[in-house]
Amino acid sequence: MTDLTRTFLSVPQAAERVGMGVPAIRQWISRGHLPVVRIGRRVFIRELDLLIAERDTRRRGGKRRPSPPTD
Repeated sequence: MTDLTRTFLSVPQAAERVGMGVPAIRQWISRGHLPVVRIGRRVFIRELDLLIAERDTRRRGGKRRPSPPTD
């Protein structure tokens, strides 16, 4: 059995794993939906974090959260 907390994926591997494009994964990272581990200039994603982010996105229906009304 694989320990998902110790399995690290590159951004392209993560995109392939969840059937998304690399730009979408990078958006998740930049928006703070997906934590990463940086080693030098390389970025790695824990597989467990990827699966959690994917689950949370599906729960939201893949849509953005509505922004609060401005007065």
